[in-house]
Amino acid sequence: MEKLSVCIIAKNEQENIARCLDSIKWVDEILVMDSGSVDQTVQICQEYSCKIVKMPWHGFGPAKKALADITKNNWVLSVDADEVISEELAVRIKTILSKPNYTGYRIKRKSYYLGELINHCGWNRDYPLRLFNKEYGTFNEKAVHESVQIDGTIARVEEPILHFTYPTLHTHVRKMIHYAELSAEQKLKEGKRSSIGKAVLAGFLKFIKMYFLQLGALDGKTGLLLCLNSAYGVYLKYMILWEKTR
Repeated sequence: MEKLSVCIIAKNEQENIARCLDSIKWVDEILVMDSGSVDQTVQICQEYSCKIVKMPWHGFGPAKKALADITKNNWVLSVDADEVISEELAVRIKTILSKPNYTGYRIKRKSYYLGELINHCGWNRDYPLRLFNKEYGTFNEKAVHESVQIDGTIARVEEPILHFTYPTLHTHVRKMIHYAELSAEQKLKEGKRSSIGKAVLAGFLKFIKMYFLQLGALDGKTGLLLCLNSAYGVYLKYMILWEKTR
């Protein structure tokens, strides 16, 4: 069976990281890049014999690429600190690595918002490419909304990653502001511009897409909150870009 390295980016994840690490104790290597935690994240990772990596922060894409580059194994599984590898997925990955037929695998992700499973809002079609052979590709350089680029064959895996995102409204708002700043900076580097009207329209269209077209209404009050806050995040991104270019 091919050996597997897991890469995790973490900052102040003491509430999540142990749950994540418990689900990957069976892998051959765990690398954690800590980007300045001031809580117990590093100490918890050390208890699980993780390799703690210190690197300058240049965004999520560069960080994940740098981490994948230094793994001792060719097969890499990228996991976020607030994610859990389900027992079914662990079995499936072991089967895959016994005789890999593809160079990359998109894995179904089931996400929870405010503690409730989201079955619509577009989140039900979430299949990020997380398991890959780094000889055929790695992460791109995007500061936010990064992804793995593979030069080879890709398959889908239905056994899920469980994503416990945004347990409170506070955590969502805090991350929205952070991601909006990163996204605006990235668009600025690409020569993009914005306006107040564009920001309002982009936020409005985001809500229409998630709540109506992607059936977020079927997720009840939690779905409504997710769609409203996601729309605000898009509006905020374009307003920050406008502010930077006015």
